[in-house]
Amino acid sequence: EEAIFLRKKITLLRAFSLLIGSMVGSGIFISPKGVLKNSGSVGFSLIVWFACGLLSMFGALSYAELGTRITKSGGHYIYILETLGPLPSFLFLWAEFFAIRPANSAVVSLAFGRYMLEPFFAPCAAPVPAVKLVSLLGYYTVLTLNSWSVTWSARLQTALSIVKLLALALIIVPGMMLLAQGHTENFQNAFDRQSLVLDKLPLAFYAGMFAYSGWFQASFVREELVRPERNIPLAVIISVITVIVGYMLTNVSYYTVLATQDVLASPAVAVSFVQRAFKSLISVVPVLVALSCFGTMNGGIFTFSRTLFVASREGQWPPLFSMIHIRRHTPLPAVMLMFPLVTAMVCIGDIYHLLNFFSFSRWLFIGLATLGLIVHRHRHPELHSPFKVPLFVPISFTLICLFTVAMSFYSDPVSISIGCTTVLSGFPVYYLIIHRQIFLPFFPTLSDYLTHKLQLLLEVVQQEIKTY
Repeated sequence: EEAIFLRKKITLLRAFSLLIGSMVGSGIFISPKGVLKNSGSVGFSLIVWFACGLLSMFGALSYAELGTRITKSGGHYIYILETLGPLPSFLFLWAEFFAIRPANSAVVSLAFGRYMLEPFFAPCAAPVPAVKLVSLLGYYTVLTLNSWSVTWSARLQTALSIVKLLALALIIVPGMMLLAQGHTENFQNAFDRQSLVLDKLPLAFYAGMFAYSGWFQASFVREELVRPERNIPLAVIISVITVIVGYMLTNVSYYTVLATQDVLASPAVAVSFVQRAFKSLISVVPVLVALSCFGTMNGGIFTFSRTLFVASREGQWPPLFSMIHIRRHTPLPAVMLMFPLVTAMVCIGDIYHLLNFFSFSRWLFIGLATLGLIVHRHRHPELHSPFKVPLFVPISFTLICLFTVAMSFYSDPVSISIGCTTVLSGFPVYYLIIHRQIFLPFFPTLSDYLTHKLQLLLEVVQQEIKTY
């Protein structure tokens, strides 16, 4: 009896929680090992962490301006579509669906499973099959919640954001106390140049940027934000500054307690830290970390489903995925679509190979999106934007992203080649289906039949009110 559309339910607090909940997840608890391994020393790893935070702020400010210029949801996809055209936007969508997003979700899910089981098996490592089973159970739980209610997904994100900040505080406080007592032995020779390998630095940046990734999430739900012109810039600035400060203090705490070899040997750095510094909380911190990962999974599903929803609405994805449940007002088909690929990657994947695999594609297209901001400014100088950043911010961010992507071919050619092949495989699909619209004779009829049957099964219809 009421109109079917996505309601504006994301307030400033919920936008802040979405960003905090997406950034503070598995990254800060697993990435220190990857950053240290590829930067070579404690000092250089801290520089990489700060540089990644500064780079994330540049990207977040660029996306905040894009979010005030372009009023549609969809994040990277819609920004590339509106500024650079349909081909690069489809290639992003193709790579995002088949590589970037499922690999990212698998990394976070595996971290969730590992930390959730850690207290039950310590001091031994949890069995790999058990980790993967718990990882999938966690992912399916979040998937069900996002299918059920937008409001409850947002409330969960707010609650878990508080848990995430508490988990960071439980690492920072004891570390700072020990540092104040003079435990600085792990910072001796912090900038040892002999262990620095320049061609590995892009992989260190990938690990660090993975921990910060999530600063762009507000742009995916732009149409569901209350007062987006005000709340997007406010939410990204406050959240990114909060995370930079938290991450730097967390890493200093890690290195105060753990030596370089301890960090490199640990499968779960936060757990190793607690075993040394705060044994009374040995069973608490891993659960808090697991809940942080749970929040990141929730934020990822919440936002990526909107990308599929918008792509379907723009005609670059099957029409079923732009439909909304008639009672729940959630984009149910778009939410459900990812679970087969994520399941496969959790079952066969390894965290650090998955990190390199999807990071190439992700940062390539984020760099293209901020390049699109420069192009959009040039094409539409008359367009008034309520939030505008200095031009050197998107230029610097774009150049660093594209340079890091180019350098990564020397660092990990196998994983990067797979990522590159995944992107390029979208060319023939775009040319045949989107551009030329070449179909087999029976394809449109079969597609319409399946869409209709799935509509009845899932109880979904097209959005009735334009929200942008």
